[in-house]
Amino acid sequence: MEKSASYMFIASMDVESEKENLFNEVYDQEHVPTLLKVPGVLSIYRATKERLVLSMGGKEEEILSKEPRYSAFYLITNPNVLVSDDWARAIEEGRWPLEVRPFTFNRQHVLRKVRD
Repeated sequence: MEKSASYMFIASMDVESEKENLFNEVYDQEHVPTLLKVPGVLSIYRATKERLVLSMGGKEEEILSKEPRYSAFYLITNPNVLVSDDWARAIEEGRWPLEVRPFTFNRQHVLRKVRD
């Protein structure tokens, strides 16, 4: 983890299946590069939910979850990054606000303090 990251902002969501390719293209090629320019955003990692089988109590168990399929992990210096003018401008750039955001659902946003 980035040494100067004090917080992790996690944005998770599902997307309508017919917009999935556009969602991934815009997220990777526009949204992430734009948000990486915001002062205080140190790095961004994307992930997708996978089937989880876990050994617990001597037996394997499939863990079922209603968590969204997609997540992005933003390592940031402080919570004020998320309410800065730079952030507000960046999240409204490109195709994201009109061509992608309206087709997302089950959105969850979490801010975590990184422990030393």
